[in-house]
Amino acid sequence: MASAVPHPETVATRAHPSDRLGRPLGVLRLSLTARCNLACPYCLPDGVEPPGLLTLAQRLRVIEAAVALGVRSLRLTGGEPLLHSQLEELIRAVQPLRARGLGEIALTSNGVLLSAERARALRAAGLDRITLSLDGTTGAAVARMAGLGDGGAGERTLAQVLAAIEHARAAGFDPAQGGLKLNAVIQRGANDDQLLPLAALARERGLELRLIEFMDVGNRNGWREAQVLPAAEMVERIGSRWPLEPVGRPAHGTASRWRYRDGGSESGGTGGAGQLAVVASVSAPFCGDCNRLRVTADGVAYTCLFASPGSGLDLKPWLQEKQAGPKLELAMAAHWNQRSDRYSEERNTTNSTNSTKSTRAEMAYLGG
Repeated sequence: MASAVPHPETVATRAHPSDRLGRPLGVLRLSLTARCNLACPYCLPDGVEPPGLLTLAQRLRVIEAAVALGVRSLRLTGGEPLLHSQLEELIRAVQPLRARGLGEIALTSNGVLLSAERARALRAAGLDRITLSLDGTTGAAVARMAGLGDGGAGERTLAQVLAAIEHARAAGFDPAQGGLKLNAVIQRGANDDQLLPLAALARERGLELRLIEFMDVGNRNGWREAQVLPAAEMVERIGSRWPLEPVGRPAHGTASRWRYRDGGSESGGTGGAGQLAVVASVSAPFCGDCNRLRVTADGVAYTCLFASPGSGLDLKPWLQEKQAGPKLELAMAAHWNQRSDRYSEERNTTNSTNSTKSTRAEMAYLGG
């Protein structure tokens, strides 16, 4: 059952709410599907949709309400969002919200389904940025990290993702302007041998590489702290090959950035390859200024990636035809105002292991 929230008409809210720790709402991560065409072991999606998926019109109402509450960045996620048949239609439909304050519209994808035609369609619809995921540079590593059966499947997937990078670039997603980035989840003992090859690949392709620590999201991935390769060690390993200097983490950002001293490109250019980013949600949490609200494909709003099942607010009662509009905004604002989540910080400060053993909603359901 979704968590209780005070009746919206009785809650004093501001146009731009802050939570109990003073954190504003700034980013909406909207999941379009819980399905995925891969089975990455750190995520392990169900492969089926939850009942009661939101309609296109309902998703648009959620986005409108979020923008009214201060959201400036919309991140479309999954599962694999390219499996959603109305993706381009939704992106086109939210374009008028730019006049109300919506800035960036971004998409996170594994890239397998990103054909040249699809990349052009997404750009034409008004998508600003694509982040593609790739956890290895060999067929064997890709197969292992994507939950595929053998190296042959890994080789095909690797070729598809490398092609997707170029399709996105050709469609106008410019890595030099932040329009195209590469994500990689790094797990000690599984693919940490891919660190330098991935960095080399990103430098060759002119991309910013975003390295993500293996996280204890959900209950299926068998997470153990010993499998976490800390971001500092990732930076040290890469910096020993290509010297780096710190750039810092922007306010409300998830990634700390480092600049290659040689400009970051094997061909001598700069652009997106000039930076390396690390997401250290385990070793160096950034809960203190997290401004992200997650809405699942079936319309449940969660205020933390590590939230427990049932702790979210089901938005569907406010998405009925006669109840949309201001009441939805007030319900979402009230939910945000009650927020006090700081799971990653608490994990690192508690002497108990209870927090790491609690039941949590699955990553594919929450939208990563």
